[in-house]
Amino acid sequence: MKNEFKRFGLEKMGLTTVLLEISGALGLLIGLKFDFILLISSLGLALLMLFGLIVRIKLKDSIRVSFPAFFYMVLNTYIFWESII
Repeated sequence: MKNEFKRFGLEKMGLTTVLLEISGALGLLIGLKFDFILLISSLGLALLMLFGLIVRIKLKDSIRVSFPAFFYMVLNTYIFWESII
């Protein structure tokens, strides 16, 4: 992961990204009990994956390498949307 963040030119954002991913995942679990936390966590993770996808597109990575970011962005957007309704 460190090498990937160096390739992205985002070495200083690595720890922040990891902490956001972990807190988002914990938020999704806690959000099974508390709807508001689910709403915030899924939105945060969807945005995080959107930015990850943008970085992958700017670096001209292949679709195969970029697909996980796209998939998790769509999944978290769906969770967000369903938690609103």
